[in-house]
Amino acid sequence: MKKAILTISKVIIFFIVWAVLSTVIDIPVENPVIWRFIAELIPLVVIIILTWLFIRIEKQKLRIPINDNSLRGLLMGIFVGILWLGFSAGLLILTNYLKITEINNVPMLWIWIISAFINVIMQELLVRGYIYQLIKKEYNLPVAIVVTTVIFSLLHGGTIEAGIIPVLNVVTMCLFTTFLYEAEGTILAPTMSHAIWNIIGGLILGGVRLADDYPSLITMTPSKNQILSGGDCMIEGSVIVLITNIILMLIFYKRYKNNTKKA
Repeated sequence: MKKAILTISKVIIFFIVWAVLSTVIDIPVENPVIWRFIAELIPLVVIIILTWLFIRIEKQKLRIPINDNSLRGLLMGIFVGILWLGFSAGLLILTNYLKITEINNVPMLWIWIISAFINVIMQELLVRGYIYQLIKKEYNLPVAIVVTTVIFSLLHGGTIEAGIIPVLNVVTMCLFTTFLYEAEGTILAPTMSHAIWNIIGGLILGGVRLADDYPSLITMTPSKNQILSGGDCMIEGSVIVLITNIILMLIFYKRYKNNTKKA
C-alpha cells in the first residue's frame, strides 16, 4: 500500500507541476507562427527539466532509452510512420472517401513543422518518459501501459466528443507505439512515427487534428460515409486507421515478445 501511495504521488506531482508550469508562463508575442513555436517549446523545456530532476531524485534507478539502438530505432520509426500514414491516408484518398479540395499557401511552413515536432517530443517524454519508466519499475509493463495510455488519451480529450472510433484510434495508436517502443528499445522509434503522423497527416494533408491554429497545405473533404471517411476527424476518425493500428499493434507485440525470449 505504501509503495502504491508513493508511486501515485510521484506521478500526480510530476504531471501537475508540468501542467501548471506549462500554462502559467505568459507568451507576449503577437505573431501567430512564433507564438505557436514558443507555446510548444515551453512545455518541452519544462518536461525535460522535470524528467532530469525526478530521475536524479530516484538516484539513477530510472533511465529513458534514447541512445540504445538509436540508429535502428530512428530508421524503424521513420519506416513505420510512412507505412502507417501512407497506407491509411493513401487508401482513403484513392477510394475518394477523402477528397483533396484545395491547396493552401502556408507562410513559414518550416517553423510550423518544427513546432509540431517539438509537440511530439514533449508528448513522448510525458507519456513514455519518467512516468512510464517509474510505473514499469515499481510494478510491471501492463500497468505502465494502462496508466500511460490513459494519460495519452486525456491529452487527446477532444476525441471523446467525436465518437467511439476516434477514441479507439487514439487508444490503439498509443498501444501500438508503446509496443514499437518496447520492441526497438528506444523512445526514438515511437517519436519518429508519431512525428510523421502529425506533421504530414496534419500540416500537409490536414487530416490529423493538431491545435486549432495549425494550418495545412491541403484541405480535404470527407465523404458522407463517416465510418470510413472519419467525418470531421477525417483520417483519425476512420475505421481504416483502427484496423491499421490493431495490425501494427499485433506485429510489434509479437516482435517485442520475440525479443524478450532472445534476451
